[in-house]
Amino acid sequence: MTDHIRLSSPCEQYLQQLNLADAACDRLRAQVLSHSPTADAAAQLAELHRRLAALDPAPPILAQAGDPAAVSQPWRLHQAPAGEAPLPADVAVDGVLPLAPPIQRSAMVPEPWVTSPFKRGWLGLKSLWSKREQARKRDEKDPVPPDPRGGNWRRAGAIRRLALLLMTVAQTAVATMYMAQTMPYQGRHWLEMVTLVFFVLLFAWISVGFWTALMGFWQLLIGRDRYSISAHQGLMEGPIDVEARTALVMPIANEDVRRVFAGLRATYESVERSGHLDRFDFFVLSDSGDPDIATAELSAWRNLVSTVKGAGRIFYRRRRRRVKRKSGNIDDFCRRWGAKYKYMVVLDADSVMSGECLGTLVRMMEANPGAGIIQSAPRASGRDTFYARVQQFATRVYGPLFTAGLHFWQLGESHYWGHNAIIRLAPFIRHCALAPLPGKGALSGDILSHDFVEAALMRRAGWGVWIAYDLPGSYEELPPNLLDELKRDRRWCQGNLMNFKLFFVKGMHPVHRAVFLTGVMSYMSAPLWFTFLLLSTALLAVHTLIVPTYFTQPHQLMPIWPQWHPGRAVALFSTTAALLFAPKVLAVLRLWIKGSKNYGGAARLGLSMLIEMLFSMLLAPVRMLFHTKFVNAALMGWSIVWKSPPRDDSQTHWGEAFRRHGLQSLLGVLWAILIYKLNPDFLGWMLPIVVSLALSVPVSVYSSRVSFGRGCKRAGLFLIPEEIHTPAELGDTFRYNREAPADTGFADAVADPLVNAIACGAARARHLDTPIQIAARQRRFEAALAKGPALAEAQRLQLLSDPHALSQLHGAVWAEQQATAWDPGLASAEPASAAMAPREG
Repeated sequence: MTDHIRLSSPCEQYLQQLNLADAACDRLRAQVLSHSPTADAAAQLAELHRRLAALDPAPPILAQAGDPAAVSQPWRLHQAPAGEAPLPADVAVDGVLPLAPPIQRSAMVPEPWVTSPFKRGWLGLKSLWSKREQARKRDEKDPVPPDPRGGNWRRAGAIRRLALLLMTVAQTAVATMYMAQTMPYQGRHWLEMVTLVFFVLLFAWISVGFWTALMGFWQLLIGRDRYSISAHQGLMEGPIDVEARTALVMPIANEDVRRVFAGLRATYESVERSGHLDRFDFFVLSDSGDPDIATAELSAWRNLVSTVKGAGRIFYRRRRRRVKRKSGNIDDFCRRWGAKYKYMVVLDADSVMSGECLGTLVRMMEANPGAGIIQSAPRASGRDTFYARVQQFATRVYGPLFTAGLHFWQLGESHYWGHNAIIRLAPFIRHCALAPLPGKGALSGDILSHDFVEAALMRRAGWGVWIAYDLPGSYEELPPNLLDELKRDRRWCQGNLMNFKLFFVKGMHPVHRAVFLTGVMSYMSAPLWFTFLLLSTALLAVHTLIVPTYFTQPHQLMPIWPQWHPGRAVALFSTTAALLFAPKVLAVLRLWIKGSKNYGGAARLGLSMLIEMLFSMLLAPVRMLFHTKFVNAALMGWSIVWKSPPRDDSQTHWGEAFRRHGLQSLLGVLWAILIYKLNPDFLGWMLPIVVSLALSVPVSVYSSRVSFGRGCKRAGLFLIPEEIHTPAELGDTFRYNREAPADTGFADAVADPLVNAIACGAARARHLDTPIQIAARQRRFEAALAKGPALAEAQRLQLLSDPHALSQLHGAVWAEQQATAWDPGLASAEPASAAMAPREG
């Protein structure tokens, strides 16, 4: 007689989650039932784990009393969900994932900042008789190898910057003279004098931008600068030296996991196609504090390593002690593994780089032994909202002029933007650790905009910092809408204001002191402009409502008659507009000369430029008010929340737009009414400002629409070459992101057998087996079992770092039939028709 009994429902569900072939499932059912014929879920699950463990000869490192699931963890670790590749058999043979290479520690010690010039002077006097201080001075600079290209780029850079200074001063002086002559009292009234001060600062800022774009236009038109880092291609040919080991590091924090690993996979495969894969290792350095995202990162890392066979070359680390944000994450890498590598390429979460670009950066470093940092010029691509498409077009068309112009003025004393750049690790480790800024308040503490400071410290040590403005194959993404861009700008604003405290730090090169100043001006120009507009309105009110003053100075013999010169005002306005828009016209002119086919053709390129100009005019006053608010917030010590930007085409809703722009719209309307009441003729001059503010709500909403962006793309507007001929790396990134499996979460780490094995194999708290730790682990387990999915975030993170408690919790939720409460998706795994196994009786 043959009767049939079923596996218990939890055991059958568990078996279905293992993604096994039908024959293997049948064998396991028979084996479990032969040993545990009664329908006791806990007993059958324990037997199933023992049978699974027998399939893997590796000893289970997590095995402990009261945790039957631990014995099967090594076997489960090598299984894969449907559609994914399993880990190779020789990876994680003991149930522990090879997340990182062996540690080879280096010392990376920050030097305390002395930001006060008075304290610096006193320490300078003390150093005259302090042998220790004299030894520190000797160590401050490295013996940098000579430039193999010949020539004195430092002298050339100094001459160029002197020329820039003279041209800016001369242009600003002429414009200020014209501005004074347009005023009723020719700049002699106190209110006019204050207005002129603000005008000088703003016009000088515009003038520097104009001359930078003009020289960039000239450089791109005639070809390479003889002092360019890539001027001598002959020095960069041939294979990469075996000693030139390079680490690609990608610091992330609560990012879009699928987009991160899609870009990393595309970069990895491009390096593999270039034939230089053996010279590179890849590190994902996570600061994610969200347990769902941290779990998804582990699953994505395992899937990537399995798919590209990247074991031993693609590594992952999640810090439990997250200090100093991105710079602290990079410092942590340098201290642990920096000594293993000669170079480091820093990537952002949205960065994609081609193998040829990376290989060329390494060859540039090898050919220029005095270079400490070489920054590539990332090209923006991958967004579809109208706002993002306009910004992509602007950075792709106008950006090369400013980047080439910056290189022309700065040469080897240039910018570092924190990503898509290669760094010489030995001097970086020795000189670029960042101490917190002294003092109290929002402008002290951990440095936020670390990249400018690291570049300044590298140059202070004698190493060059270069921009490879003509190097293709480097890509990034931009914020999808105005509000997301402004959220990023608030962080950058505070970071740049903090950096200005380093202006007087000893040893900084004058160019990098100027970089700190321009970083501040990037945001201080907004309150300066806003104040200038308010002063202009105040002047209008004074001259409209108050009886004219003819004697403005003491003991003045002759009266000063108020005069208005509309012709000069028009000339000054036209000149200022020409300086603002000339870079854009020059950029389009260059493409018309070089070829505009990849931008939609000459006509569409020109039309795109005109629309972009109008759009930028609408946005400028809105940005002005936001940046003014950000500067005030930073100076007043208001805290900010440092969140990762969105990595998809997020759109702005009407409610959010009214909350963020409502007061701006009201200000624009009231300002227009006030000016009209004072002098209707003056309203025309202020119309671009007040109309932009009044329309800020609909502009913010509609510019975030994907449909508008795609409509422009179909019409051939705002096209960029990466859309006409998509590089393989970008195409692969889009495809991998689209095809990636759904993200796993912490609930999967508890309930899903395969994800739990990954999480347990990645955790690192295995060596803490003291009685105190065992008791704490038991309390953690009991709290998780009692609270279930309502467990607090901090407790979830603790479990992710404790493989014993996590494994024990996994076994318990299945034995007590709580698995579907943790992960409702498991309920869809219905018992198969083969759930019955024969038993002789």
